[in-house]
Order: sequence, then C-alpha cells, then structure tokens
Amino acid sequence: MGLLSTTSSASDDVKQSGKSFYELELTTLSGQTFNTNTLKGKVSLVVNTASKCGFTGQYDGLEKLYDSYKDKNFTVLGFPSNDFGAQEPGSDTEISDFCRLNYGVSFPMFSKGAVKGNSKQEAYKVLTEESDKKFNGDPGWNFVKFLVDKKGVVRARFSSMVSPDSSSIKDMIDELLAEQL
Repeated sequence: MGLLSTTSSASDDVKQSGKSFYELELTTLSGQTFNTNTLKGKVSLVVNTASKCGFTGQYDGLEKLYDSYKDKNFTVLGFPSNDFGAQEPGSDTEISDFCRLNYGVSFPMFSKGAVKGNSKQEAYKVLTEESDKKFNGDPGWNFVKFLVDKKGVVRARFSSMVSPDSSSIKDMIDELLAEQL
C-alpha cells in the first residue's frame, strides 16, 4: 500500500479531463496570491499536510526532497487541511510558524482548506476529480502525495505510507524531469 497509481512515461498516454494544475490561482499561508502558471516546466509534488498527525514528521523528508531537487525544476507544494481527525487546528500563521520552526520548511505552503468533500478547494478538485480517473477520489488521510508533470498533469499518486525519500517517488521525479515539454 504505497504507490497508488502512475501513468506510463509517454506523455501522450496521459489523460486529463479538466484544467491543468498549472492554471490555478492560490493563496499562500502569508496571504499572497500564487499563480501556478509560474510552475509550468517544473515537476511538483503536491501534499495535503497536518501539524498534529502521525505523519507530520514527513515535513522533514519533504524539505530534504525539495532542497535536493529545487535547482532541477522541481518543487513541493503543501496544502494544510483539518479534514482528517482535526489534526490541523491552527491558523495559517500558526501553521507557517510551526513548519518553519520545527522543520525548516521553505517550500511553498498554501492557506488551510478542505481537500475532500463538497467544500474542497479548487486545487484538490483538479487533482482528485479532473485528472486521469485512476487518480480520482479524495485523499484518505493526511500526507497523500500527487506528482504533477511539467505540463500540470497528475502523473502519480502516493499514499501517506510512502515517505518523501522513497525510491518510488525519487525515481518518478527523475523520470518526469527527464521528459521534454
């Protein structure tokens, strides 16, 4: 129970029923507007996060992954959510402080919001409803990871159980970075 699904490496085989992930306007934890179109040409690992979860220690691995790949057109994007066991009760400011002070998080983090159900934020609608059907469905818990290619298409989904430093994630990142636009 780790890698939930991937697409083949051939970009032509990837199906996207809705908009690209790189067509969104998001709000960061500090209240700034972030246009995902600035990420075109990069590979992104999108993760729903929580500060009081058994998987919270994955922030450390996410930051290390970000540090090792950020100069290679890769980024990590964190989406705090209180959807699972009320494990993210803090405000955006509290979440930002927690991540920075405890894990040195420097990758982009976005305003806390729903990642499941009828009130899920648009980013998660794209990831879980408008991507290839094999990636559809709400995350089952915190720290589910979606790997998005240079065009903004979801190419893999990993369960909470898969740590950010796993070879399955790193191998897929390397594969996507090697693809031409």
